[in-house]
Amino acid sequence: MLAFILRRLVMLLPILFLISIVSFVIIELPPGDWVTYQIESLRSSGVDLNEEEAERLIAMYGFDQPAYMRYYRWMEGIIVDFNFGWSFQWNRTVNELLAERLPLTLTISVLALLISWLVAIPIGIYSATHQYSPGDYVFTFFGFIGLATPGFLLAMVMAWILFRYFDFSSLGLYDVKYMGQPMNMDKFLNMLQHLVLPLLIIGLAGTGATIRVMRGNLLDELKKQYVITARAKGVSEMQLLFKYPVRMALNPVLSTIGWVLPGIFSGEVLVSLILGLQTTGPLLLRAVLAQDMFLAGSIIMILSALTVVGTLLSDILLAVIDPRIRYEGVGK
Repeated sequence: MLAFILRRLVMLLPILFLISIVSFVIIELPPGDWVTYQIESLRSSGVDLNEEEAERLIAMYGFDQPAYMRYYRWMEGIIVDFNFGWSFQWNRTVNELLAERLPLTLTISVLALLISWLVAIPIGIYSATHQYSPGDYVFTFFGFIGLATPGFLLAMVMAWILFRYFDFSSLGLYDVKYMGQPMNMDKFLNMLQHLVLPLLIIGLAGTGATIRVMRGNLLDELKKQYVITARAKGVSEMQLLFKYPVRMALNPVLSTIGWVLPGIFSGEVLVSLILGLQTTGPLLLRAVLAQDMFLAGSIIMILSALTVVGTLLSDILLAVIDPRIRYEGVGK
């Protein structure tokens, strides 16, 4: 198992290198840069800035150098000092901004994924074992409703309902009275109350699709010969269901972590903007609009790296539940 994980880690290194290049190229594609954006903003507001001063600012921030040199300096700082660069817009290091926003973003994303699975997998099992029953039709109906409803729209509607009928403002991470106060039990409980809505909205966004995948895969497994043979030998339905068919039906669900994690991360952007959460989503939007290249590039690279991390987690989980994957290539 350890050798299997090490092989996957070695294979990920060149992918991460390519991701860093693509992330830098994406943020370099728009015309101009942060200094040009600021110069044009100053001139449009009436500030007379001569060409010499503009060139001095461009040279001071290193935008007079070619793109490959800026990429080299950026990657050198990340690899040698784990320094993601400087945020021109916030006038702070990118590391400081990520340290403030990334933990909450990852917490919301991971918990939302777990909530999605905790809801979707049992419902998918029930729908497959009770095919065409009233419960199956009800879950299918609500699953399609969930697929068709955008997360940001649901966030606005639910925030209004909570405020209108329950006198609870779900905007922000805390109530106003807790702003600037040190963390204590009351503030922690208030934070948990505010996190319930974004977790449910982001987590349930992909639940409908997961239910359909789990239901379809389990239906295929239940029709296979080994299940029919085990049932004919008198194996109990519960043992028969969870020993092999459910484990095999979970394979496609677990293999989707690679694209589900970035999808949750991306869906978190709009929900965080609407609910006023201080995560990396609003930070990325502001960085892109202001062409804050190192901040935007770092967040895009982390978002892309989640696909790689999700793929690695998929491989490990699949190897745990399916020995055929774990022993693939052994003895050749």
